[in-house]
Amino acid sequence: MTKLSTLKPPIARLPTSVASVSPQEQTRDIRRYAAAPWRKWYGLKRWKDLRWQVLLDALFECQRCGAIEHDTSKLVADHKVPHRGRERLFWDRENLTCLCKACHDTVKQREEQAEIVGNWD
Repeated sequence: MTKLSTLKPPIARLPTSVASVSPQEQTRDIRRYAAAPWRKWYGLKRWKDLRWQVLLDALFECQRCGAIEHDTSKLVADHKVPHRGRERLFWDRENLTCLCKACHDTVKQREEQAEIVGNWD
């Protein structure tokens, strides 16, 4: 009888698609969450459900430039009035709109940074 040999796999082992977070990023995140505990709200199921509803209501269309985006990772449920940690504004559905990431990260951020920061509630 012939002895069977082990076959090599036809595909080379692929690298994992999940990148590990560097210690510098972990430290940065810890400082950000300590300085602004409300940032954790973005990880809650309640926020994810609300975000999805905002995107769905807008039919995945940026309310600023009109682009329709099928990749939801490129869409943002944006607060029209910056909440700056105010819980009522954060969860207010009427204060949310759908923006593409490009509009949110450029035009909208420039507008917000030009505003005088304060909490007058």
